[in-house]
Amino acid sequence: MAVPPPAPPPRSPAHLGRRAPRARCSWGMEEKAAASAGCRAPPGPPRAGAVPCFGISVDQDDILPGALRLIRELRPHWKTEQVRTKRFTDGITNKLVACYVEEDMQDCVLVRVYGERTELLVDRENEVRNFQLLRAHGCAPKLYCTFQNGLCYEYMRGMALEPEHIREPRLFSLSADVPKVEVLEQELAWLKEHLSQLDSPVVFCHNDLLCKNIIYDSAKGHVRFIDYEYAGYNYQAFDIGNHFNEFAGVSEVDYCLYPAQETQQQWLRYYLQAQKGRAVTPREVERLYVQVNKFALASHFFWALWALIQDQFSTIDFDFLRYAVIRFNQYFKVKPQVSALEMPK
Repeated sequence: MAVPPPAPPPRSPAHLGRRAPRARCSWGMEEKAAASAGCRAPPGPPRAGAVPCFGISVDQDDILPGALRLIRELRPHWKTEQVRTKRFTDGITNKLVACYVEEDMQDCVLVRVYGERTELLVDRENEVRNFQLLRAHGCAPKLYCTFQNGLCYEYMRGMALEPEHIREPRLFSLSADVPKVEVLEQELAWLKEHLSQLDSPVVFCHNDLLCKNIIYDSAKGHVRFIDYEYAGYNYQAFDIGNHFNEFAGVSEVDYCLYPAQETQQQWLRYYLQAQKGRAVTPREVERLYVQVNKFALASHFFWALWALIQDQFSTIDFDFLRYAVIRFNQYFKVKPQVSALEMPK
């Protein structure tokens, strides 16, 4: 979504590191490992999220032998002769090497060696605390172990950014607020199940009745629609619910402008009278009101997905990702009250 396409492993200053001159271990270390490594525990009670601490020192000028010793501890099922390595060269403080056996690097261990005397500026115990705290909240990779002058952690797939990338609006907007694919699949199944029971008639629909697609001729006193690229057969209630959603606008969306129940019922009464050529009952109006507001959920869902696709491919200067998040947020906001609406008997 709002990230660059997959690329070779990153060369990122986020992975920097160098070597400390003495053995130090993280908080929450296993006592046996700490004793063998000559590590000291930080003040205070031991923490629950312990990580292994190995008494291994890796030579920052010859990383591979030490890195392979760590791999034998962390991945004992890997055959040493099959282990591949990749050095990362952009580090200006620490040194980093990736170890893996499969070409796709699905399981990859990063070995980071601290730079010489970096403990003068960096609290390494606090670094590990922060690492595990962030991991617990889904914001960091797995921390596999610490060793005398570094740590090993999970490789995160993706592309390390360059200065030109971080200026792109699509990278600092709202991708984290887009629901996961699994959630979207569940919602799509729910919509199909829920809406198929409403008996909304299938008619020829415009499917994109935003304000700018409606032309009013005041001289002749009539309304015409333009732009038929999304037109086709659809549920009647979708077309109307989609139109009501467009009351909120596009560039500056404000769902306080979504029509109130009284306004909707007045609109729907005129619509049904024009369709049927006769006066309609309150029950007929209420029935269409329930159908329309439930199908308005499908409209949010559809245009949010549309915006995600546009975000990837469109060259139009519009924040599609932000728009997708707005539509998804409104979908989940109104879903409880709308799904509770009952068709009149």
